[in-house]
Amino acid sequence: MVASELISYDIPPLKISDTGVKALDWMEEFKTSELPVVDNGQYLGLIGESEIFDRNDIDDTIKDYNLAFKNPSVYENQHLFEVISLLVQNDINLIPVIDQNGKYLGLITSKKIIQCFSKIASVSSSGSILTLEVNLKDYSLAEISKMVESNDAKILTSFINSHKDSNKLEVTLKINKTEISRILHTFERFNYTVLASYNESEYHKDLQDRYDEFMRFLNP
Repeated sequence: MVASELISYDIPPLKISDTGVKALDWMEEFKTSELPVVDNGQYLGLIGESEIFDRNDIDDTIKDYNLAFKNPSVYENQHLFEVISLLVQNDINLIPVIDQNGKYLGLITSKKIIQCFSKIASVSSSGSILTLEVNLKDYSLAEISKMVESNDAKILTSFINSHKDSNKLEVTLKINKTEISRILHTFERFNYTVLASYNESEYHKDLQDRYDEFMRFLNP
């Protein structure tokens, strides 16, 4: 999934002829602390609440601020993971999308990222979760997949977590079956350490409830 597929048009950009008052009103309306600024369709950067409040007269237009805009952005063909990385690095909740000439195309919100990532991670799909601990040098997703598939199941998604100064990996798997006792026995038979496992009734409903609650928080 690339940036152009994640663009939201719900939040309009500011123009340099807009005032600080208008910017603050829009930030309040759209529940964000920054907004993109454009001039003749070209992306200039983001303006934040603090920059506006620091101005003596918020009735001034943005072009009178003489700001050195911070200008994080992504190109339309950049991958979802790169978008997430830039949001985190810049500590922002939206990021503009531009073309190769710097033309503003729209923006991506953190809410949109969460919605898309939940689909990629199969949050809404029924199944089970299990977490394995493996030695870094022994890790093989192909081998792990073979063990799961030998029990007539499929891995829907997988995530790897490593810890500093450790030679161990935590491998979390989403599997398309709710009954995974045979799969667990298979891993144990081949000396894999199973750190945790959750079936549908124990895990999926709670996960979905937490996700729904978080989305309600983002969209009051």
